[in-house]
Amino acid sequence: MQFPESWLREFCNPPITAQQLADTLTMAGFEVEELRPVAPPFAQVVVGEIKQAEPHPYADRLRVCQVDAGQGALLNIVCGAPNARVGIKVPCALVGAELPPGEDGKPFRIKLGKLRGVESQGMLCSARELHLSDDHGGLLELAADAPVGADVRRVLDLDDTVFTLKLTPNLGHALSVYGIARELSALTGAPLITPELPPVPVGTSDVLPVKVSAPDLCGRFSGRVIRHVNTQAATPQWMVDRLARCGQRSVTALVDISNYVMFEYGRPTHIFDLDKIHGGLDVRWGRAGEQLKLLNGSTVTLDETVGVIADEREVESLAGIMGGDATAVSDDTRSVYVEAAFWWPDAVAGRSRRFNFATDAGHRFERGVDPALTAAHIERISRLVIDICGTPQTVCGPIDDQQPNLPQPQPVTLRVARAAKVIGMPLTQAQCADVFRRLGLACTEGEGTLTVAPPAYRFDLRIEEDLIEEVARIVGYQQLPETAPVASIVPRVRAEARRDRFELRRAVAALGYLETINFSFVEESWERDLAGNPDPVRLLNPIASQMSVMRSSLLGSLLQVVKRNLDRRADRVRVFEVGRVFLRDAAVSASDSDVKGVAQPMRVAGIAYGPATRQGWEGRQPPADFFDVKGDVEALLGARGAVFEPAAHPALHPGRSARVLLDGRAIGIVGELHPRWRQRWELPLAPVMFELDLDAVLQGTLPQAQPVPRQQPAERDIAVVVREAVTHDQLMAAVHAAPTGGLLRGATLFDSYRPKPGSEGAAGMAAGDKSLAVRLVLGSEAETLTDERIDGAVQSVVERLRADLGARLRG
Repeated sequence: MQFPESWLREFCNPPITAQQLADTLTMAGFEVEELRPVAPPFAQVVVGEIKQAEPHPYADRLRVCQVDAGQGALLNIVCGAPNARVGIKVPCALVGAELPPGEDGKPFRIKLGKLRGVESQGMLCSARELHLSDDHGGLLELAADAPVGADVRRVLDLDDTVFTLKLTPNLGHALSVYGIARELSALTGAPLITPELPPVPVGTSDVLPVKVSAPDLCGRFSGRVIRHVNTQAATPQWMVDRLARCGQRSVTALVDISNYVMFEYGRPTHIFDLDKIHGGLDVRWGRAGEQLKLLNGSTVTLDETVGVIADEREVESLAGIMGGDATAVSDDTRSVYVEAAFWWPDAVAGRSRRFNFATDAGHRFERGVDPALTAAHIERISRLVIDICGTPQTVCGPIDDQQPNLPQPQPVTLRVARAAKVIGMPLTQAQCADVFRRLGLACTEGEGTLTVAPPAYRFDLRIEEDLIEEVARIVGYQQLPETAPVASIVPRVRAEARRDRFELRRAVAALGYLETINFSFVEESWERDLAGNPDPVRLLNPIASQMSVMRSSLLGSLLQVVKRNLDRRADRVRVFEVGRVFLRDAAVSASDSDVKGVAQPMRVAGIAYGPATRQGWEGRQPPADFFDVKGDVEALLGARGAVFEPAAHPALHPGRSARVLLDGRAIGIVGELHPRWRQRWELPLAPVMFELDLDAVLQGTLPQAQPVPRQQPAERDIAVVVREAVTHDQLMAAVHAAPTGGLLRGATLFDSYRPKPGSEGAAGMAAGDKSLAVRLVLGSEAETLTDERIDGAVQSVVERLRADLGARLRG
């Protein structure tokens, strides 16, 4: 919300500067985001009146004007504005004036000069040249009563300051200049000026029939007929300026009046073209299939959950949000119906977002608008309509005021001792009572208690904590004492073997991955397709229809990142995420950090798409495959001896995926994306991904120092023929299980051979056989190995391979 300081000071004018005023509001919970001047500095710009305007003798588009700028003699000024004419008053920059900086950032100085051979003794200015707006269509025309020679800054009140406030949702009563002034009066003690709103004379008995069919939608509905108005009347400049400083452009006089009262008192209203209403009005809930063309030009389809104002033929307005196009006022309008209502906040909340737009009216009604002053604010609008759009024939009808269901605020009790404990400073009952008196809250005192009757405009006072907040902010947050914590602070020392998350992130980044952060709520189809989760945790109020469930896997989020980058012509993507997932688990009980029935473990996941490495002098590299990412996972897990075994996963290729085990416990998966999902996501190449339990990855091992071997190891190579079904893990398990007397230090597979079809017999191998070559490293700490001991150890390995796998030495 934004407003000019001068308007605020008309209601409450404490003897403090603009900056002090902003600090006061901020410390009371009304955060002032920005303070900015209405206009940048400029000097020697005065009100000038054009007395004569003649065509330039040497230029068709220029005029030579004689301007009275209060300097005695008329000034000769050359001007090219299309609206330069005799009789208007405009800003006149005198010789020596300094205008706001241009695009080069330097101030623009007015000098005596010649334009096409004619001397110019100054410059007539547009709004853009004074940086008041972007309008450069002509000179800025001032009011006819502006005194000639007066400083333009004073005439237009350009030394004013615009406040921009960031209000929390509970501060609906402060969404107006008067509402802020009411708070400022309580904070500073300066008197609050409440203007009288006397009723306008009633000149006709005309009343528009209105029926409130939905009291749960509308608690109060007030309206008045005004006939014979001039809708083509111009909005006064003072109102245009105030609306502009509130961020609202001028539209027409009637619309501007309605907006002005909304900013002034926080009361959204609507003005109908009376002659376009068929019969009377019915305030009701919408009906399925009804449609309404709104003032913004869009057509919306309604249902039973949306409130409307309808006449006998059709829907005319979206209740509390926006009027309809069919009854909008126009230049041909002669009679209007002014409406002010109290709409229940729950009946308006969320409706405009359903139609993908937001309005100032909906923003206010969602938070609650004072139901007690609908008639008074209609009187204010009526007076403005008569003053601005009135004609000798203008007459007003009586106010039709219906009150089917007004809110009944319930008293709230504050315990002074409780307030002192929550706020953390000593408080007396007198202090609390003074706070409520300054805020205009009626209260009764008891023994250590104060019972407050919330006024109609305070929808945020419902429980004791609301009153405690009022006491804290009026007394002043800056008054809170600085108190050292009484609990002992014991540092939580992380186990030396356990890495922290930042260290893990750096480790993954060192492998070439970039970190990404994604929403925890995802599309339901991701859970079903990629996680095999038919019953995900659902959101009661999703921010978007495609983000309706909580994720139980990070893979869908990473796939979406890959897809987004590919759509922007990226050919290589390697990203990772450390995030939380959400799983249904009946064993989880409610606590400060847990929700009953929902497990929330942390996981780390990554995805590699495109070339395994960036293109170098060797040319384009082949795409990353399963073994590239498997190596990355092994690098993350270090020397902890991760085991990979074939496994099925809904998101992964059935023959190119594996389960990751540590100490016999499954901690995650790694594999290539399933061809079905690759086709659905329209990916030219198959990405490879992994997802691991974060706690398991963070748990490391400490290095154990070993003495440097004094004896050189011996190496022996053996090649054995086994069946095609034998895996690398089975081969290594058999090798290490052989009884070598502790001589075996390591074993590495360094060759795999399969004969070409038709040559099996010649190679000494049958169909379905393969040859695996293993390098054995043998050694002893105590002595140098002899050939006999080495051969015996090798023979033990061969015998174990024969017994476990049916292997034989290759000839």
